[in-house]
Amino acid sequence: MKKLVLKSALVLGVILSVASCKKEDKKDAHADHKKERKHKSEYEKTREVDDIEITEYHVLSEEEQKKLTPDMVLQQLAAGNERFRTGAITARDHSTAVLQAVDGQYPKAFVLSCIDSRVPVEDVLDQGIGDLFVGRVAGNFVDVDQLGSMEYAVKSGSKVIMVLGHESCGAVKSTIDDVKLGNITEMLTKIKPAVAMTNKTFTGEKSTKNKQYVHDVAINNVKNTIDEIRKRSPYIKEKEDKGEIKIVGAYYSLKDAKIERINYQVDGLSEN
Repeated sequence: MKKLVLKSALVLGVILSVASCKKEDKKDAHADHKKERKHKSEYEKTREVDDIEITEYHVLSEEEQKKLTPDMVLQQLAAGNERFRTGAITARDHSTAVLQAVDGQYPKAFVLSCIDSRVPVEDVLDQGIGDLFVGRVAGNFVDVDQLGSMEYAVKSGSKVIMVLGHESCGAVKSTIDDVKLGNITEMLTKIKPAVAMTNKTFTGEKSTKNKQYVHDVAINNVKNTIDEIRKRSPYIKEKEDKGEIKIVGAYYSLKDAKIERINYQVDGLSEN
C-alpha cells in the first residue's frame, strides 16, 4: 500500500513538473513574441519624412506626400522589397488603414506592372493601403488609358512612375511565339518592338526555351514602355525634366523575389 502511495506521489510530481515547464516555456515564447513585435513596431516608428514620423498602420497624408522627393520614394520602395524578400514584412492593421484613407488618398508612386498573379505589386514592395497607384496589363505596356491614369497620379502628387517587368512573363513569351488568339493577338503587337530590338543584338537561340532571351525581351519591353511614356505624355515629361518626378524601370525575379532597377542606379537596388 505504501509503495502504491509513493508511486502515485512520484507520478503526480512528474506531471506537475512537466506542466510547470510547459507554462514557463509558454511565458518565454510569449515574451519573445512581444519583444519581437515591439522591435518591429519600433522599426516602423523610425521611418520619417523630414520631421514627420510615419508610424505603424499609418496612411500617408497630404503633408507627408508633399515632403517626399523622388529619391526618397525610390529608397522606400527598395527597402520595402528587401523586407518582402527577407520575410520581415510590415505588420499592418488593414481595418484601421481603410478608415484612415476614407477622406483622401496621397500615394507616393504609380507602378505599371503585368497582371501575373505571382507579382502582387503592393506585397513585393511591402506597401500598404494608400501608398501606391497601381496599373496592370499583360506585358506592362502603356496605352492611352494607362497614360491618363499616370497623369492623374502625378497630378495627385505621386513622385515616381515605375514600370515593372518580371521573369518568365507569359505575355512576352506569347509575343515571341507569335500567338494568335482573339484580342490577345492585337494586344501582343504592343510588345513586338521589344522582340525586334532584342533580335538586333542577341546572338543565342531566339526562342522561349532560352531564358536569357526571354529575359532580354522583357527588359527591352520595359525600356520601350518608358520611352512611350515620355514620348506620348508631354505633361509627365515636363514634370520629369523639372525633377519633380522620376520614371524608372524595374525587373522582378520570381526565384528570389528581388526587384532590380533597369537603367537607373540608386543605392538599394542593383542595376540590370
